[in-house]
Amino acid sequence: MEIDTELQYNEILKTLEEHGNEMNYKDLNDIVSHKFEGVRLVLKVMKEKGLIDFEGVVPGFSTIIRKK
Repeated sequence: MEIDTELQYNEILKTLEEHGNEMNYKDLNDIVSHKFEGVRLVLKVMKEKGLIDFEGVVPGFSTIIRKK
């Protein structure tokens, strides 16, 4: 089964937009984790692609995720 990463990226970006373009990882994870797994790794790749920003390499529960 192929994973639609664009769909995952769009879902995360949409959720961030709905919350003022930034939110903490725990809240974001609570919203999108029922739609797909591996949210932390998806966010890491999105940061590498320049779509979002956060401190560190992978987000922790209190990390603030910001849409670029």
